[in-house]
Amino acid sequence: MERIAIFDTTLRDGEQAPGFSMNIEDKLHMARQLERLRVDVIEAGFPIASEGDFEAVKRVAAEIRTVTIAGLARAVSGDIRRCWEALEKAAKPRIHTFLATSDIHLKHKLLKEREQALEMAVRAVRLARSLCDDVEFSAEDAGRSDPEYLYRVIEAVIAEGAGVVNIPDTVGYRLPREYGDLIAGLRSVPGIDSVTVSTHCHNDLGLAVANSLAGVLNGARQVECAVNGIGERAGNASLEEVVMAVYVHSKALGLETGVKTEEIFRTSQLLSSLTGIEVQANKAVVGKNAFAHEAGIHQDGVLKEALTYEIMTPASVGLTKNSIVLGKHSGRHGLAARYREMGYQLSEADLDRAYMLFTKLADRKKTIYDEDLMVIINDGLQHIPEAYSLKYFHIVGTSDANSTVTVSLERDGEMYTDSATGDGPVHAASRAINRITGRDGRVVSFSAKSVTEGAEAVVEVFLQVEVDDRSVTGRAASTDLNIAATRAYLDAFNKALWAASAAPGVGAPTPAREPVSE
Repeated sequence: MERIAIFDTTLRDGEQAPGFSMNIEDKLHMARQLERLRVDVIEAGFPIASEGDFEAVKRVAAEIRTVTIAGLARAVSGDIRRCWEALEKAAKPRIHTFLATSDIHLKHKLLKEREQALEMAVRAVRLARSLCDDVEFSAEDAGRSDPEYLYRVIEAVIAEGAGVVNIPDTVGYRLPREYGDLIAGLRSVPGIDSVTVSTHCHNDLGLAVANSLAGVLNGARQVECAVNGIGERAGNASLEEVVMAVYVHSKALGLETGVKTEEIFRTSQLLSSLTGIEVQANKAVVGKNAFAHEAGIHQDGVLKEALTYEIMTPASVGLTKNSIVLGKHSGRHGLAARYREMGYQLSEADLDRAYMLFTKLADRKKTIYDEDLMVIINDGLQHIPEAYSLKYFHIVGTSDANSTVTVSLERDGEMYTDSATGDGPVHAASRAINRITGRDGRVVSFSAKSVTEGAEAVVEVFLQVEVDDRSVTGRAASTDLNIAATRAYLDAFNKALWAASAAPGVGAPTPAREPVSE
């Protein structure tokens, strides 16, 4: 079997897409899971883009030791040096530099002639190679580039020491046959046998996975992709679809990846939880309906033999269909055992936290599903310190939509209680929390999804909150929508306070001892 390297760009190209931005702790959480997934490369960010992106790449590089960590850099000296500064502590660093090669980009974006761009690419790779042994060069918009010129650029960067050459279909324009031919044409480039050819395909026409596989069939041995297919515009090639296509057809292709496929569903769910954007129900591999059968003839076939309608098993991607028999009388050992079956090895502290949330949920629900347990993990086992925790919530509503909410928050062992009235429960709760904390916060966006079915279903709430001009995300889950929203707002506050405490001279104010009158 030949090995296909999986280059994951969820934290870079994926995170650039509107609505998918992640803070540093979110990126670290996701990077740890990508390491468990056993991808070959994690593109952690674009260090020159912002201080936050630089710090995220630096921290991922310092913590993740078994996977190559890449940072993106334009083909200019400042980008490349800043990228290396973020990566230099990595066990396996890679500088990924890029420059457009299509005439459209050269004329309208770069304002460069072909020869000028060629020299820029050469200088960039030369500098990157002087800093780092592992250098990748991407020819942006290669899909619309003149092949003859593209191959000249690739030959030149190989000569300067690039070990990976990436041929992106940046705007998702090419048909699979055309893209496959473009990759096949690289065989004529001197030195191509000494490097890895990579694909990076976008999904503007829904062909990203097909084009990536066409590239693989014509000699590419690295695929750049993202979890849940997220990315600019219509997204990147979906990691789970590429990996499982190779998995299902491994014998016929003579190819394999090093991905631990049983971690795929868990990875997909974590990304949805971090960003608040879930995949569509009919999404291949990880969608809610990917292993669901409603038609009678399908149900009959699957019950007799799953292979009649399933080309891969739910277990192969880490998904369990059946409900689990856990309820309010279940103990810690039973919960820990079920989490082990799901692939979670919890520490004693994490188990204590998960069990506390589990018992609260079990008091409200008769049946606990695996999806519920995953929400508990993603919601409860956060890495941001909890400055405030919600201890009491009470709501009084009126027919004119006004609500009065009373909340009690605990901080450093002391309780603070206040009430506020607002246009609905979320507004009222947020005002009460603002009064207790002494901070100015407001909800910018709100979304909620039902995790499981039925009247007692768990609802997961995602909020974008501005706290003292700092934009943060909050998420929480409960069988009660209003409690979930209040906890999500408080989660955002805790993140904002934690971020502020890291700034010199900035700290969280001590709340008033007595509630402030309305």
